[in-house]
Amino acid sequence: MKYDEIYKKELLESVIPFWEKNSIDKEKGGFVTCLDREGNVFDTDKFMWLQGRQVWTFAMLYNQVEAREQWLNIAEHGATFMKEYGRDEYGDWYFSLTRDGSPLVQPYNIFSDCFAAMGFGALYKANPKDEYADIARTTFERILARRDNPKGKYNKAYPGTRSLKNFALPMILSNLSLEIEHILDKQLVDDLLHNVIHEVMDVFYHPESGLILENVNLDGSFSDTFDGRLLNPGHTIEAMWFIMDLAVRINDKALLDKTIQIALNALEKGWDKIHGGILYFLDIKDKPPLQLEWDQKLWWVHAEALVCMAKAWQLTGNMQCYQWFEKLHEYTWNHFRDEQFGEWFGYLNRQGQPLLTLKGGKWKGCFHVPRALYQVWKTLENKAVPLNNVQAV
Repeated sequence: MKYDEIYKKELLESVIPFWEKNSIDKEKGGFVTCLDREGNVFDTDKFMWLQGRQVWTFAMLYNQVEAREQWLNIAEHGATFMKEYGRDEYGDWYFSLTRDGSPLVQPYNIFSDCFAAMGFGALYKANPKDEYADIARTTFERILARRDNPKGKYNKAYPGTRSLKNFALPMILSNLSLEIEHILDKQLVDDLLHNVIHEVMDVFYHPESGLILENVNLDGSFSDTFDGRLLNPGHTIEAMWFIMDLAVRINDKALLDKTIQIALNALEKGWDKIHGGILYFLDIKDKPPLQLEWDQKLWWVHAEALVCMAKAWQLTGNMQCYQWFEKLHEYTWNHFRDEQFGEWFGYLNRQGQPLLTLKGGKWKGCFHVPRALYQVWKTLENKAVPLNNVQAV
């Protein structure tokens, strides 16, 4: 079986059926994401960023794979819950709710907004109701208004002492801008993409190492602190496939080449030479990381790395990228997949054994795995560069 067929089968016969069967709250609305290995619910709190992500996933499947009424119904089921309960009086999206929709955690986290905009933008493509476009557009406008201080009054940092810029928001904007460009002004998108490319590829880029930093000083300079030295190889690799898509869009070969080199640098730096897999956090100076979970192996990191290497190989024929794809595929298929009950484990210890056998929770939902499977499937479907034409690098 070819890689594209393997990934298609995993998506449509294992992962999506798991969420269809277990996550839809038919009584209270929305989705439950705290699911154990077999799909049983172990907690009913609802996290708004995971609600938006799952709306996006099923709307994307409807738009890109097949116009199955069931998929559209699931997306709209989640969107209805989000519309009714998800926002405060300013239009900002809460972080979490109770099962029946009462607010639990304030809208301190702008990523709830990012994935609400992404979900409603995809849903508008599937069912072009003005309401869906309005929610996506107004949410995106709020994101831009808050981007310089995303947490606002919920920011716990003392002002003016050590002010840092974080990589996560410009990274997500590089993808979100394309996801909802069909409802945005073209000039706004073009200007934003130019700005985001600069932020990701210049401001957070560390030339001495060829890597991307998670935090920099407000002027873009290096901060020799725990936060300033922090590396998250998964974030870097995910961002690089976002920027690859932009490089293709604007036909910038130099930008494409830089993204691939940074991704390869991140893989080389982040790969566990002893046990295999990609380490979660590192310190750029190889000092002890602050994060105690630094040596865990996470599902989303490996899923995004597979997408990145598949795209890099398909676009350039770079044999090093193909070799990394095969290495990542072997590790991921042997350690994260749950052939018995479907879906993937999320958290492995350094040795590659499941730390938790859950399939979803506060951070893991119906998003990274299905998106990655779809992306790899479509990237490699009838498009793979013939091996005898690939030039080794």
